[in-house]
Formats: sequence, C-alpha cells, structure tokens
Amino acid sequence: MFDAVHLHKAARGLHLRGVPVVPKVIRKLIQYLHGSYLPPEAELGEGTELGYGGLGVVIHPDARVGRSCFISPQVTLGGRSQKPGAPILEDGVIVGSGAKILGPVRIGAGARVGANAVVIHDVPAGATVAGVPARIIGRGAENAAEAS
Repeated sequence: MFDAVHLHKAARGLHLRGVPVVPKVIRKLIQYLHGSYLPPEAELGEGTELGYGGLGVVIHPDARVGRSCFISPQVTLGGRSQKPGAPILEDGVIVGSGAKILGPVRIGAGARVGANAVVIHDVPAGATVAGVPARIIGRGAENAAEAS
C-alpha cells in the first residue's frame, strides 16, 4: 500500500490535476521511506515494479517508463551534462541492480540491462546489454516474446 510506486501514482495524479504542494510532499515521503527519488513529473507505466520497494532508485523528472517494466534497486535513470533529455524505457524492460541509464537514450521493448551496466546509447528491442559502457551481449526473440 505504501510502496514507492503507489505513492508515486498518487503524487502524479495530483500533479496532473495541478495541485501545487502535495505532490512534492509525497515525493519527499517516498525519499524518506524508500531512499528513492521519484518525482511526480516522471511517467511510470501500468504494471511497472520497483524491486525491494524502490530502494535507492533515482528517476529523472523527464524520464518515461513503459508498462510492465521491472527496475531493480539502486538504478538511476538520469540525465547527462551537455545532453538535454532523459531516458525512455519501452514496455517490458528489465533493469538490473545498480544500472545507470543516462541521457536521452531509448531502451527498446523487452530489452534487458545487466546489473551495474552504464547505458549511454540506445538499446534495440529484445537486446541484452551489460558492461561499462554497456554493449549488446545478446539478442533474441525470447526477450521480445516475454515483453508481450
């Protein structure tokens, strides 16, 4: 009931209705309870889950997360200096613990991002990436099929 995603949905709903202060109070509550930064401006799709209640997750206000994504603890979806924009995760993306997805990159549907990977380039649908900087280590129809 008080996990980070449900609190974020409440804050986002109020933000979209133009309520001025309460969404920011809820964001702070999320920060204190879960150690996460989930601004009400960020879009989280239906069915998206944050591992362990979203511990340590940081999401840029302009980031968009599709439906049925799974974001593990300590993940950052953030910006990069000198590059405006924020990450976009399409439907069914799985992001491993400690991964950093930085800048105006698009992670395709059904893609998987390995633990502690640093993603600074677009990832095609169904691909698996790992490493610093992240590179494609696998492509498969099995990843894309699971996202459906």
